[in-house]
Parts: sequence; C-alpha cells; structure tokens
Amino acid sequence: MKFPFCFRAYGVQSVWLKVAAIICLTFPAAAEVSVLALGDSLTQGYGLPPDQGFVPQLEEWLTAQGAEVSLTNGGVSGDTTAGGLSRVAWSLTPGTDVMLVALGGNDLLRGIDPDVARANLDGILATADAEGVAVLLIGMSAPGNYGADYKVRFDRMYPDLAEKWGVPLVTDFLGALRDAGATDDSLRDYVQPDGIHPSAVGVELIVNAVGPEVLALVEATGNVNPD
Repeated sequence: MKFPFCFRAYGVQSVWLKVAAIICLTFPAAAEVSVLALGDSLTQGYGLPPDQGFVPQLEEWLTAQGAEVSLTNGGVSGDTTAGGLSRVAWSLTPGTDVMLVALGGNDLLRGIDPDVARANLDGILATADAEGVAVLLIGMSAPGNYGADYKVRFDRMYPDLAEKWGVPLVTDFLGALRDAGATDDSLRDYVQPDGIHPSAVGVELIVNAVGPEVLALVEATGNVNPD
C-alpha cells in the first residue's frame, strides 16, 4: 500500500528536522557578546544624530566583521572619572562580557589632579576585574595648558593602569583625528563647530582605529562568525 504524497513528504521533512536539530546541538550558535561603553560625551555621541555616535557606529563596524554583539551606551555628557566610578557597579548588568572605559576628558577640562583621576580609574578597573569583565581602556592625551608635570602624570596613568590590570590600551580616544588632521583646517572636517566633539566623519575615523581592539576582546569569547 502506498502512502499519500503528503505523508511521504512529511516523513522526509521530519528526518531533515531531526538532522538539523542534531547539528544545532552539536554546533550551538555563538552567544551574543554584551559590550558596555562607559564614558562621557565622546562616548554618548554629543551633538550627533542617534545613529551616528560612537556606540552605534562601533556596533555597526563590529557586526560588519562578523561579530555577534550588543552594545550599551554608557556615556554621560560631562562625566568625570569620579562619575564613572560612582556608577560602574550598577552599570555592569548581569551578562556584560566586555567594558570599554573612555573617561578622563572632563577631568582634563576641570584640571582635576591626575592622582585623583588615576585612583578613580583604578577603582573602575578593580570593579570590572572582580566581576570577570574584559576591559579595553581608552585614554586621553593632556594638552600643555596645566604644565609639563601635569601632562606627564595624566598621560602616564593610562599605560600604568593598563599594565597593572593586564588590559589592552588605546592611548588616545582622539588620536585618529589628530593623525588625520595634519593642519587646523583639515582637522575641522572631523570635529563639530565647538572644536571638541568629533563629527560623524570624525567618529568613523575613531571607530576604524578603536574597532580592531574591541574586536580582539570579542574574538576572545569565541563569538565571531567566520566568513
């Protein structure tokens, strides 16, 4: 006796569904990596459309590299290292895998003692270490306004802390803009009229420079799909 076609087709389909289930159990899909970007207005995307800030552009860049990621914008305009320290514990929600720490710009603008800023960043990194969260530390480069000694102490705290906690370091958040802007006129293409915050084009340069470092942390979790 022959079975109706629909029954025979269903039987074949059932076999393939079982095979697919076995494959899925054997090769589970990579879990999405949760990344928190803890920072100030540079992270928050001050003055830019919602989809053109640092965090959305970075997420788009990482996705284009095959990374399964979800980024949380933890940037607060005007925040100092002290502000970051005060909120890092509750910002690191359960499931956070990676944290980007990009603070210090407002400490510079206020002339805060580099030793105070260093202690705050140290506390942030200690919190991340206790939670088992991988960190990328993103520094700033001090201008000479406060003197040579201030600049040396401020600039030095980032590599010192990166070495202490064994985390990777991007020396200067705005370094890509300085590299691209050979003159003041060309630099204007990459910053907003306030002369401080990057334009959307400037953010793209920053993401291209910072992205590989973030991707390396994501790859360490094994959550990158091959081409």
